[in-house]
Amino acid sequence: MSDKNIFAEREHALEDEYFRKQEQELIEKMRERVARETDRQQMAEATGVADQEVLEALQELGYNAATVRLLYLVPLVQVAWAEGGVSDDERSMILEIAAARGITPDTAAYEQLTQWLAKEPSAEFFENTLRAVRVMIEALPEHHRANSRQSLVEFCTHVAEVSGGFLGLRKISDEERMMIARIATEIGQNRTNAVNQVLAK
Repeated sequence: MSDKNIFAEREHALEDEYFRKQEQELIEKMRERVARETDRQQMAEATGVADQEVLEALQELGYNAATVRLLYLVPLVQVAWAEGGVSDDERSMILEIAAARGITPDTAAYEQLTQWLAKEPSAEFFENTLRAVRVMIEALPEHHRANSRQSLVEFCTHVAEVSGGFLGLRKISDEERMMIARIATEIGQNRTNAVNQVLAK
């Protein structure tokens, strides 16, 4: 066999290998895209939000169909960390609220939640998640929005109360009050109403 034929065969082999790799990468990308689309569909079913841009943004934040149920619990975690650490009472209350939402120890969502309670997430994560919560609430039917905002602020207040105060007086710290007011503003709740609600505690 001539050297020319050897080089030609070698060239064809390299081309074949190149195209196989390209094809494999294309197939992998298609699988990933289908998986993400499937995940978004499941997230839409779990949240009631059909806006694809919102769902894609949630995916970028690290949420998926298994953990998107945690979205409304993140503000509670943020309040728990307001004084620099999560107390046992705060942790117990948040896990109790999570359990009422079907987030139990045998789920990926529970595992993620306990990680957030053990190690404080970044300020950027909290900020982006609050924006996502606001968008999610805005996507709800109009008659559900006010109730959703109100209940979220109330849950945040309960978390702040549970470990605060002297002799069980349930006093909310200044740091927690400021955090709740900020969360209320971020999710579109009337700040004045939220502050008055917290001050009444």
